[in-house]
Amino acid sequence: MIDRYTRKEMSALFEPEHRLKLWLDVEKAATRALMEKGAIDPAAARIFLDSAPVINTRRMAEIEEETRHDVIAFLTMISEQLPPPARAILHFGMTSQDLVDTAQSLFLLEAIDLLSRGLDRFSGILRTQALKHRNTLTVGRSHGVHGEPIVFGVKFLAWFAEFRRHEERLRHVRETMRVGKMSGAMGTAVHIDPATEEVILFSLGLKPEEMATQVVSRDRHAELVSTLALIGASFEKIAVEIRHLQRTEVREVEEPFSPGQKGSSAMPHKRNPVGAENVSGLSRLLRSYAQAAFENVALWHERDISHSSVERVILPDAFILLDYMMDRMGGILADLVVYPDQMKKNLDLTGGLVYSQSVLLALVRTGIPRETAYRIVQDAAMQTWKGEGHLKETLGRHPDLPHSVDSRLWESAFSPEPFMKNIDALYQRVLGTDGSA
Repeated sequence: MIDRYTRKEMSALFEPEHRLKLWLDVEKAATRALMEKGAIDPAAARIFLDSAPVINTRRMAEIEEETRHDVIAFLTMISEQLPPPARAILHFGMTSQDLVDTAQSLFLLEAIDLLSRGLDRFSGILRTQALKHRNTLTVGRSHGVHGEPIVFGVKFLAWFAEFRRHEERLRHVRETMRVGKMSGAMGTAVHIDPATEEVILFSLGLKPEEMATQVVSRDRHAELVSTLALIGASFEKIAVEIRHLQRTEVREVEEPFSPGQKGSSAMPHKRNPVGAENVSGLSRLLRSYAQAAFENVALWHERDISHSSVERVILPDAFILLDYMMDRMGGILADLVVYPDQMKKNLDLTGGLVYSQSVLLALVRTGIPRETAYRIVQDAAMQTWKGEGHLKETLGRHPDLPHSVDSRLWESAFSPEPFMKNIDALYQRVLGTDGSA
């Protein structure tokens, strides 16, 4: 199970104190660069740079109650702790969004890094289960209907490959979000020139938005939240599979059920896939946040603040939700209860129908035209569906099956072993040269 390493850490990244600490870091980075350029009084700048103002959220809230402006409230709260010379150079040449967007990128990068480490752990659980069930036979389904035998481990193998792509997507979107701006009120770099902007941002580990308006372009944030929603969709994909496989009529797997846990207030026997259902529901919420992020892309002219109220909700919520989903699904998969005997029972449930393609190809190899062979096997399969015998039996008595065909040629097709012959190659493709990387 994924240890609950991130829950408090992820939440802490979006706490006001952490956000305001980053605001202070950005202000000091700007002051340092402007001092080194000679644009502000170096003595006053040094006083500010050497200071250690207290992040007093209570005092800031009092000021904001009057000013109705969070950045001004922050700057006033900091200024009250500085001597007059240092107050004069604070926020020099900057606009509010220079501070807010730049600091926001910093804590979003921290959140992405935390999520990436969690996904690496989650992928490890998928890999472990893929290897554990490398030889566990079960039935594959399409449209919810039995198809052909598969290895249960390939479900985990497919999910592992999918989450490896998510790790790459996170690396890409991290670079997309590794931007800030110090180009002023309309983005025209009037008071802080582009070279100085680069110095400020590089010192924070960021790069400049190529052409900012008053804000960093919100297509970046839309891509970020879309990536988080896509990861959530994959968690739901796994959750839906578990929910189906835990149905009473199927019962091939089951979520872990702890001592003392209850499934129903009325029915004592219930053991429900509540964790997977929880993940399914939260993925819907994540997708709604992606829609909201798309709505934020279109702002009036060089900037409005319609995006701000939205981001105050969707950005912390999206990361914290996905972090929770990862922890919940990791715990389910790590301790998943698997019933191989029930899988074998279900594999045999349809009286050999899962081998219909193998039988079809065996008949074709005897020289029977494919269309004729298909019709014969389908006719026999329909009889089996009606409960008129195993496919081997209904096929054997089909009137159009040539008497010259040796039954041993198609009877040997009723075996699951051939469906495993290329499994090692598939594992090698995904996991590496020896299939266990």
